[in-house]
Amino acid sequence: MKNFLFSWKGIVILAVLIVGGVSLFFVLHKSTSYKLITVTQGSITETVPATGNTTPIKSVSLGFQNSGTIAHVYYNLGDQVQAGTLIAELSTGNLYASLEQAKANLAVAQANLASVTAGTRPEQITIYKNTVLQDESALINAITSAYSVSDSAVHTSSDQLFTNPRTASAALTFTVPDATIANLVIQERVALEPILSAWNSQISSPTFNSTDPLLAATQAAQNLGQVSTFLNNISAALTKTQSSSSFSAATLNAYEASIDGARSGVVGALSSLTNAKTALVNAKGTLALAESGATTNDVAASEAQVQVAQATVANAQANLGNAEIIAPISGVLSQQDAKVGQVASPGIPLVSIMGNNGFEVDTGVSDTDVGKLVVGNPVTMTLDAFHGEIFTGSVFYIAPAETNTAGVINYLVKISFDKYDARLKSGLTANIDIQTKKKDNALILPQYAILQDDNGAFVKTLVTSSTTTTTPVTLGIQDESGNVEVISGVTLGEQVVNIGLKQ
Repeated sequence: MKNFLFSWKGIVILAVLIVGGVSLFFVLHKSTSYKLITVTQGSITETVPATGNTTPIKSVSLGFQNSGTIAHVYYNLGDQVQAGTLIAELSTGNLYASLEQAKANLAVAQANLASVTAGTRPEQITIYKNTVLQDESALINAITSAYSVSDSAVHTSSDQLFTNPRTASAALTFTVPDATIANLVIQERVALEPILSAWNSQISSPTFNSTDPLLAATQAAQNLGQVSTFLNNISAALTKTQSSSSFSAATLNAYEASIDGARSGVVGALSSLTNAKTALVNAKGTLALAESGATTNDVAASEAQVQVAQATVANAQANLGNAEIIAPISGVLSQQDAKVGQVASPGIPLVSIMGNNGFEVDTGVSDTDVGKLVVGNPVTMTLDAFHGEIFTGSVFYIAPAETNTAGVINYLVKISFDKYDARLKSGLTANIDIQTKKKDNALILPQYAILQDDNGAFVKTLVTSSTTTTTPVTLGIQDESGNVEVISGVTLGEQVVNIGLKQ
């Protein structure tokens, strides 16, 4: 019996050992269970998310450019205005007066330019010619008068001092202490005779009036100069004769008075001759200038005066315009701080207009995402004010320069709505998705099925039911849901290991 039991227990123990060994073998050699993901094909879109606010497409803040007292306010807060509408204005009485004065000055400058350009009128030319003729006649008379004065000074006033005045051997009738002066006076008297004779012949000639009076006047002035010098020397001789003269004091005084009178007459004749000559020269110059017409410089100067006057008018008009607030766009007044009687300061905004053209969305995009954007990128948006509605639009502006807000760099991006919506208001919060890229018929895997490290991107595929291999892949764009485009490394329908173990 004991042998039997021993033998049964041994069998049981042996069986347990066998079963356990087999179980352990299967446990140790059981194949690993993997979750797999299939490579699919479809469309994938890359987007850049952002948050922004609606702003008017057109808006403007306005103020006066001049200082002054506000005289009129024509529209109030919330009123609709059209482009070109006068909203408010300053007191402008003095500005209108300045403008009218500037216009009058411009008219004068333009008239002067027209006159200069047209040249001198024929009737004025005739007047200038008559003036020349009159001045020529006056100069001839001055030459004739100068001869008469000179002839009287020599042959009447001074000849009474000579014993034989009209001969080369003329001599003073009184003794002169200074023989040098006496001899000089005698020589000058002798030299004057042919000069006076030729002068008399000139003015007595029938052709004298047809000669050039300016040349004759020059010669006459020279003759008067010689006569004046002669008389001055006689006066000096008489002065030196006073102490030793054989004449009585009364006679000598009479001689001196006669010579002094002659000298005064010569000076007057020379002055008249010079004035007549100057008048004729001026008259001829005026006539020549009138006949030649305006010079280039004259026209240029008159044109410059017109331009200055035009600039003054423009400045006056600008000052008048700067005293008004005029709507540059159509819209609603969203700010109206202008009050009648208020003193306005230049450049201070008093009025704001929000245009009727609708709204756009302004948002900021980080420097890591802005490089993905281009003008024209399609956009989908939701607005907090309209729950559940989706609005579409597109990017139409990307700022070339950054905006730094508390050290955070963003770039302003403006988005237009595809459709006008009258419900929109300024300042509504918009949740934005900007579509930067889209691929159709792309091979797609979820991000969690891809392993990425410093060496690149990889997927794991099964070799056998219990072993895997690592395959490098090239990735493309990624969407907001975590799907990634696989450009190479896998094929459509291929299964890869779900590394992330996500369902």
